[in-house]
Amino acid sequence: MPDSIILRGKQARILIALRDTSKDWYVGSLAKSAGTTYVHACNFVKECEKLGITVGERHGKTKIIRLTGKGEQISGMLSSIYSLISEQPPQNEEAGKQEPVV
Repeated sequence: MPDSIILRGKQARILIALRDTSKDWYVGSLAKSAGTTYVHACNFVKECEKLGITVGERHGKTKIIRLTGKGEQISGMLSSIYSLISEQPPQNEEAGKQEPVV
């Protein structure tokens, strides 16, 4: 199901990275930002283009990737979700263990 692909970590990081409009994003820079391979990022960007989430602008041999209006909404939601998750206190591994009764 292609619409569930954006909920995975690396794909979400790509969409969140695209929110930074202060720089031009290429597939290679998106891959590096998300900690994934060029091929993985390229395939994800192609899928996003099919779904109307991103658009690629050709500049000679290079292609700059940008979010569409739909993509900006999705990216904003993902960013909010990740912010909410990171605000939770870290899980204490010891919390699940009971102290021995002496």
